[in-house]
Amino acid sequence: MTVSLVQFRHGGARSVARLDDDGARAVPGATSVRELALAALRDGTRLADVPGGERVDLDMVELLPPIDHPDPAHLLLTGTGLTHLGSAEGRDRMHRAAAEDPQPTDSMKMFLMGVEGGKPPEGRPGVQPEWFYKGDGSQLVAPGQPIRSPAFALDAGEEPEIAGIYLIDEDSTPVRLGFALANEFSDHVTERHNYLWLAHSKLRPAALGPELLLGDLPADVRGTSRILRDGAAIWDSPFLSGEANMSHSIANLEHHHFKYRLFRRPGDLHVHFFGTASLSFSAGIRTQPGDLFEIEAAPFRLPLRNAIEVMDTETIRLRML
Repeated sequence: MTVSLVQFRHGGARSVARLDDDGARAVPGATSVRELALAALRDGTRLADVPGGERVDLDMVELLPPIDHPDPAHLLLTGTGLTHLGSAEGRDRMHRAAAEDPQPTDSMKMFLMGVEGGKPPEGRPGVQPEWFYKGDGSQLVAPGQPIRSPAFALDAGEEPEIAGIYLIDEDSTPVRLGFALANEFSDHVTERHNYLWLAHSKLRPAALGPELLLGDLPADVRGTSRILRDGAAIWDSPFLSGEANMSHSIANLEHHHFKYRLFRRPGDLHVHFFGTASLSFSAGIRTQPGDLFEIEAAPFRLPLRNAIEVMDTETIRLRML
């Protein structure tokens, strides 16, 4: 039986629900998954053992991200790319066209490094993956809320994937709390101009599905990603995740993120995106404001839906003292 935790707000009050085969039930006295995790670490208990009380109709409440921090600066959004079998094809084609060079691109070279060395024997680090930074907790978008693309962005593209959720313990040990369905929103046109602009293309909001899936991620995760425009699907494609469909093991991706001491600050939360091999941009789709992203995958019971909005143009004025 799969067990998830869901954060929600109802009548202005925050609560947490346990979601399993018996449905959703409120966890007595709980207002945040973070506090439940801190209590479990103190008491030596498991999140999967939290009790469920009264039934909750999740269709009648405001769903929140499955993890958050009262100080958004202490929640970091990061990720890895070129981690899935097939993920290099679209990136390689995009960069090769830009360079008009028959030689393998740097993206393809990095992907092949992952295929050859991304799943080392247990206990040993493998080749390091591509890594990127997306922002802090202020960039996290709740299920059902709009993903706001900057006015200067050249593209507003989805990336359906799985994210690992982590809490850093008092002794600086990373603790994996679980997994979430995710839309790692990116600007693929900016990236296509020059792959050295990848860092710019990733500084965008990201959405998480409602559930924090507890326990291990299945080796073979199969889902669907679609884009709806005026209620009709303009793109609909399966996507694969889980280690059976990845060129890196999750443990290897975790090792190369948390090997940096600055990512092991006690009390911090981390949302780390594991990558994808399915993009509507690679199929020639150009999104527009009002389009609705819809991502679903078992064993997650609840889908992730977010519409696109474009932020107003901002004028940046610098001051000098």
